Amino acid sequence: MIPSWLPDLLLWLAVLVLAGLYVSWRATRLDRLHVRVETARAALDAALVRRAAVALELAASRLLDPATSLVLATAAHEARTADADGREFAESDLSRALRAVVGQPDFRATLESRGEGTALLDELEAACRKVTFARRFYNDAVAATRNARRKLLVRVIPLAGRAPVPDFFEIDDDPPEF
Repeated sequence: MIPSWLPDLLLWLAVLVLAGLYVSWRATRLDRLHVRVETARAALDAALVRRAAVALELAASRLLDPATSLVLATAAHEARTADADGREFAESDLSRALRAVVGQPDFRATLESRGEGTALLDELEAACRKVTFARRFYNDAVAATRNARRKLLVRVIPLAGRAPVPDFFEIDDDPPEF
């Protein structure tokens, strides 16, 4: 003979187990999203450093006139040494400097007339394209994480713990016209 309270107890236990599983799944998902943001940020930082390095290499290559080399080297150096607060501005300045340099009349013809200029230009084009993709991927990861953190359950039960809310990385990353 089954006691009358046993089915009710089993039902409540099943509800508690399912609720616990759901909360655990949500916490794991939020943790994975935060890891994705960190990984995307590392990839973005690597792409930005690579673009600045190629810009510095182009500035030091003696393929450009001295004034253009100085402008490009200054912008690339500022982008590499900027602190966290000024990074977005410095990277935007580097993007604008690259567009100004590449947009000069006969820029491509001048570089292609010299042997090493073509390889450097291809490397710069690839680096600029990677920055655009890395920033887009990072901002998508931030948007997904922020969206998950806005859910009621995550706010009521602090599933995010002490992890800071990630910020978007907004820069002018329009690549030059190669």
